[in-house]
Amino acid sequence: MNLADSFPAHYDDLALSFEEAWGVIAAGVTNRNSPSHTPAVGTVDASGVPQLRVMILRDVSRDARILRFHTDSRSIKADQLRQNPATSILIYDPAAKVQIRMSGKTHFATTGDIADTAWSTSTPFARRCYMAESAPGMRCAKPSSGLPNWIEGKQPDEEQLADYRTNFAALLVEVESIEWLYLANAGHRRAYWQWDALQNSWVGSWLIP
Repeated sequence: MNLADSFPAHYDDLALSFEEAWGVIAAGVTNRNSPSHTPAVGTVDASGVPQLRVMILRDVSRDARILRFHTDSRSIKADQLRQNPATSILIYDPAAKVQIRMSGKTHFATTGDIADTAWSTSTPFARRCYMAESAPGMRCAKPSSGLPNWIEGKQPDEEQLADYRTNFAALLVEVESIEWLYLANAGHRRAYWQWDALQNSWVGSWLIP
């Protein structure tokens, strides 16, 4: 068997690899079963230590280079991003044999159209976590969801949620670089693209895997 016969079209094509990368990323918005629906998102804490957590990818705008996530504005990661907006994102799709690493800077949207739309289009059950009485990550004396007793195990209505809107924030990660790794028995392929603000375009090159 000639291994070359099974190579995808993007295998030796930098432009097609870039298209494939964005396709894998965008799939996470609409396909809950896609690994890109729950990427690992990295921030940097006040001591310079990288911090990772899995987050749900809510939206992707390739033209704007924006990936949107949601968080509690009182959370530890929110504080970290206010101090240092540097953000990294990792996606690994075993079926596609692809790893994608992105880096950029995060902007907060707590008010305005983007945040309002993100809030209103989320389900009441998803928004229930923003009803926590204390900030996420705070120590507690016993196991707790953090939610008020009266809403435990229940789905809130819009009137009940209204007072907690201020705890919600949309995180808008402006992607500045993308690194692509495609795994193949005959030889891996690795590429890197950096956003060039002067040229208003992506500049890419192959890398040794």
